[in-house]
Amino acid sequence: MWSSDKYNFGLIDRFTLLIPYCLDFIKWDIIFDAESPTTVPDIIFGPEDEHFHPFHMSSSVEPNTNSSLLSDWNYKDPARLLNLIQFLRDQYVLYQGKRVGEVDDDRLKFEVSTIVSREGLEMHMCSFADKSEEVKFAVPLLDMNINKMVSGCPWKQLQKIYLQVVYPVGRKYMSASSAPRLKLVSNYELKALYSVDDVKLPPWLDGMCLAEYLPNLEEYLEKQVREAVSLIDVRRHFIEALAGPLGRPIEADPVFCRKATFLSASGVFAFLVHFLIPSQFPKQQPAIMLQSSQFCSIPPYTLLLGSYPPSYWEHFNSQMAPIKSRPMSDYPWSPRWEPSLMAERIFEFLADEASTFKRQCNEGQVQL
Repeated sequence: MWSSDKYNFGLIDRFTLLIPYCLDFIKWDIIFDAESPTTVPDIIFGPEDEHFHPFHMSSSVEPNTNSSLLSDWNYKDPARLLNLIQFLRDQYVLYQGKRVGEVDDDRLKFEVSTIVSREGLEMHMCSFADKSEEVKFAVPLLDMNINKMVSGCPWKQLQKIYLQVVYPVGRKYMSASSAPRLKLVSNYELKALYSVDDVKLPPWLDGMCLAEYLPNLEEYLEKQVREAVSLIDVRRHFIEALAGPLGRPIEADPVFCRKATFLSASGVFAFLVHFLIPSQFPKQQPAIMLQSSQFCSIPPYTLLLGSYPPSYWEHFNSQMAPIKSRPMSDYPWSPRWEPSLMAERIFEFLADEASTFKRQCNEGQVQL
């Protein structure tokens, strides 16, 4: 955000907006007039979109809607700017589709014709100064509501998985059946349940087109997502099994069961045990981290006098943060064990590790 008045920086009447599009962002400047706040703002598109004229295109909405967005502008209505931006974005989707349709590339035209009916499909023509043009597709996958599959789901946005497809333009020497660049992309929050970064994409076979590739990919992903949902209960049973030897957790992730913290002790030495449980548990074992549970409790008068008894500062590092161990995974483990046996072996490992961690805390403590 910035001001148009160089003498009054407190008067903010313009800002830059990053708008999600085709798994990336487009940047538009929204320009209000501080001297005439009731007028419609100007919107400046990016330099690469100099031919984007949204009000001179066929509209994706009712014919009279686009004109009313400007003629009936009401600056007191907070929804008006949002509606205007949404309309412009919808027009931008049409504009980019038109640009891609004009590309002189037979293979690209064929690929577009086979998937253009997919709901939510977005495409983008990318021009570069130092390399050939490319066309990017954002293809929504899986006609399923992942949010409803997770009990107690905290997500506010609908979780989606997309396939990003990148085709080079105009490379006549390339094989017509060569594979485009492919990458799975999802909402960041989905990683709590299922990470697309861990997915190995099915191979692109000779002579294959995108319309043939997508059904196999979606079938594969649907199985993976359903398995990921079922593994929530597997992780929950593991946390419940840990409560046997370690006691009830003082904190745990109730939805995805990816984290749990227990208070443990070895003699008079008390410490926290953090479990970081991967989404692919039990194929992948949890990481365990120990943390000192000693805390600073200094009476106010000692702060004023500048006197800090060493006993008050035990087990803190030089940044005055509790000492933690490295994440540990070098303990006995088998994904085929029952949760009770996993918990038993971890407890035996912690009994031995506690003395090592206590020594680390004593050596790393800060005394002022």
